[in-house]
Amino acid sequence: MLEQTRQDATSPWHAGELAMQRSVGVAERMDGPGRNFVRKAMPEQHRAFFPMLPFVVLGAVDAKGDVWATVRAERPGFMASPEPEILEVHLPRDAADPADAGMEDGDAIGMLGIQLETRRRNRLNGVIHRTDAEAFQVRVGQSFGNCPQYIQLRSSAFVRDPDLPTAMPTLHSSQLDDRALGMIEGADTFFVASYVDRDNGERQVDVSHRGGNAGFVHVGADGVLTIPDFPGNRFFNTLGNFLVNPKAGLVFIDFETGDMLQMTGRAEVLLDAPEIATFQRAERLWRFTPQEIVLRPDALPLRWRRPPGL
Repeated sequence: MLEQTRQDATSPWHAGELAMQRSVGVAERMDGPGRNFVRKAMPEQHRAFFPMLPFVVLGAVDAKGDVWATVRAERPGFMASPEPEILEVHLPRDAADPADAGMEDGDAIGMLGIQLETRRRNRLNGVIHRTDAEAFQVRVGQSFGNCPQYIQLRSSAFVRDPDLPTAMPTLHSSQLDDRALGMIEGADTFFVASYVDRDNGERQVDVSHRGGNAGFVHVGADGVLTIPDFPGNRFFNTLGNFLVNPKAGLVFIDFETGDMLQMTGRAEVLLDAPEIATFQRAERLWRFTPQEIVLRPDALPLRWRRPPGL
């Protein structure tokens, strides 16, 4: 009976995701997984997972329609799920975070729970219900798991009380400086936010992980980032969003200093380009042109370490 209910459910894929799936000939094959694994409520293992985490990755859209990705840290337990359709998030407002402007009552949000030391990750999106500046609830729109591919192993520890903000000033720019370039070109991990407005009027925000060997993101002389898209789960949430709405928000972390580099701008998907062959294992590429850049030194109270020998 349950399987029949799932098969009768509406496919979660929108036009952009379907177009990406068709580009590699998997649209029919992905119909079943979409109906079965993209849920409108959190399964028990996800409800138990989020309260364990000391940080969460968020995607939000500001009043101008620009999308931002961010990472927010707190003591484990700052997230809880009192019922499968609800995730409670106890995070105070942060005026220094450009993503915070998109976290008002009624705003759509994307969330990624990721545990780097176990390479486990779960994603959800939904709508914020906020009554004060200290916390909000998310009513789940979609909830689904991801495989551990391309996640670099790291363990984390707090170096200060997460409720105490840094004294370092936030830096705003429209161009990448040497510090920003160094963070991007040395990165083995970043997070990307994107969104679409569905035909039913609902906004759907996604935030996801991207990983590879250090240096897998290339920066051109014009400041445009070129990012390889490696084989994955064929959901194509991010690239499918870009086909419909080419707005993107990226966040890079310096895991040793807690610095955070946030950018919003425009994305372009390259399905067939000669440059693809220059990126080992890449199936396609996408480019990101930064339009607004925010560098936040010491933004995060966590520091991460790679296991010895890695």
